[in-house]
Amino acid sequence: MTVSEYNPIESYGIVGNLETAALVGRDGSVDWFPFPHLESPTILAGILDPDRGGRFRIGPAASIDGTQRYVGKTNVLETTFETPAWTATVTDFLPPAERVDHPKKILYRKVACSDGSADLEIEYEPRFDYGRADATFAWTETGLRAEGREERTVLETPVDLEVDGDRATGEFRLEAGGSVWFALRCTGAEDANSEPAEALSDTVQFWTDWAHTCDGADDCVFAGPWHDLAVRSGLVLKLLTHAEVGTIAAAPTASLPEDIGGVRNWDYRYNWLRDAGFTVQALMNLGHVSEAVDYFDWFMDRCRTDDPAQLQPLYGLHGDTDLEERELDHLAGYRDSRPVRIGNGAAEQTQLDIYGELLLAVDEMLEHGRTLDDGEWDTIRGIVEYVRDVWDEPDAGIWEVRDGPKQFVYSKVMCWVALDRGIAIAVDRDRDAPLESWRDTRRTIKADVLENGYDEDVGAFVQAYGTDALDATGLLLPVVGFLPFDDERIRGTIEATEETLVEDDVLVERYDGDDGLPGEEGAFVLCSCWLVDALALSGRADEARERFEALLENVNPLGLVAEELEADTGAHLGNFPQAFSHVGIINSSLYVGYATGHESAGPAPMGIRLGDPVGLDDR
Repeated sequence: MTVSEYNPIESYGIVGNLETAALVGRDGSVDWFPFPHLESPTILAGILDPDRGGRFRIGPAASIDGTQRYVGKTNVLETTFETPAWTATVTDFLPPAERVDHPKKILYRKVACSDGSADLEIEYEPRFDYGRADATFAWTETGLRAEGREERTVLETPVDLEVDGDRATGEFRLEAGGSVWFALRCTGAEDANSEPAEALSDTVQFWTDWAHTCDGADDCVFAGPWHDLAVRSGLVLKLLTHAEVGTIAAAPTASLPEDIGGVRNWDYRYNWLRDAGFTVQALMNLGHVSEAVDYFDWFMDRCRTDDPAQLQPLYGLHGDTDLEERELDHLAGYRDSRPVRIGNGAAEQTQLDIYGELLLAVDEMLEHGRTLDDGEWDTIRGIVEYVRDVWDEPDAGIWEVRDGPKQFVYSKVMCWVALDRGIAIAVDRDRDAPLESWRDTRRTIKADVLENGYDEDVGAFVQAYGTDALDATGLLLPVVGFLPFDDERIRGTIEATEETLVEDDVLVERYDGDDGLPGEEGAFVLCSCWLVDALALSGRADEARERFEALLENVNPLGLVAEELEADTGAHLGNFPQAFSHVGIINSSLYVGYATGHESAGPAPMGIRLGDPVGLDDR
């Protein structure tokens, strides 16, 4: 397999139905499609292996890349191919699993010619169960049926296809003004009567109704220069939300590499507790209250169900706890990046930072008017009490390192946050709690971090006790209120991060030093946003804006971005699109817009507490 057989990660668009999603390349090929849910085995996975993964391409016979755009503020994707002789557009979408009255489990593909006579071809190669199950074809009254193990599809096609083993191909011509529809009906919808035009109209309306809009309001916090990117990022978060449960996947893909040809290939199709606080903030600021509430309610239910000691860093989108990490040796991996992994062993790690992030989410929701019943408060109090017992233990940290537990500074700070916000909630909501004991522990944690987590020689907070390695999480210490932005130790941490972790003057690495895995990785979009936030809120607003605008130049033409970026080329790395990267874009647009006093930024966005006392130390 040659590199040319793989599309760049950033060349894809995404469509989905709030249960699963598909990646569509600029060449018109659907190269990723798990079914029936995001975390399910794939029907199409050509992005991980063009030979064995499976694909469904509609495009010019002489394969060329088209240009892509979304239909307005929707997740309906158009790929347009233009040659000197003709122009044709492929429109892809999946009807959402919310409030749409027609079969849901259908991938629709409309092909329309707007100019000339377009010669197009179809390649349909389903490969069920990550390519481990052979597809068998049979023609039925409704189309071409393909089966593999327990899954099956029926491709409704107006074009005669020739079946050769486990592959079906065909060619067709469209004249100007002509159009045809293809419908890939999956298990549960194989015999459904599809109404494609109605489905398209309903789907466009659904996303248009849902998308954030300022309607020209002067006080809209997103009415600034990054409004459209913030809206698109919100649409990504919604697309990664499971309609039935309310969970949000970290990404729709598995095993896209952080290092081309390397081993840093992970499955991100799960719900991480650590994302809670910042994601709730982003959704609420966009005005998507019901999604934030559903997300919040889901992890509160999980916290009530599990003892704090049993909480996992991540869960399946339906609450699954068994996320056994496995390797698919039969797949080549994206550009020969092996192993290809499904499942995620980080579910079995101890990550103490999750408790602080959960309390951040609780505090955020309460600031937005949510109330707590007695049972929920008992759950929160139990979490705070548990943190009092374990805060001084080593853990795997937010980055889920695989070289053994350490005394991570960020984990200690987030334990402090759990105490800090727990105290605030108890005081502000008049809840019963052992406040003096909690305050004692909060003081103890802070003193410990200041003594062992700050390196005088480095002039910054470091990654872990006993090391001089830096970590981008140090940028979050003032954001969560651990110290004020004007504290010299915070200023030193920001400056040291700029000197040590910044690549190409804009992009920020997660950390320096060894993490137990071979190879390199790209710069993290989220960490780059954290530096933007830290600059914006520490009085360096103009620099923050410049960095943010430079960062956004790396977003693909559709407004999508992966987990990481390669500094030299801007190529996207890691799973795509990544929820936390888009959360970072949303929140940074708020911070920068507010800090620069943009005329349309309006009042301070929710989540910003500039000028407040440091944490809640005086409570």
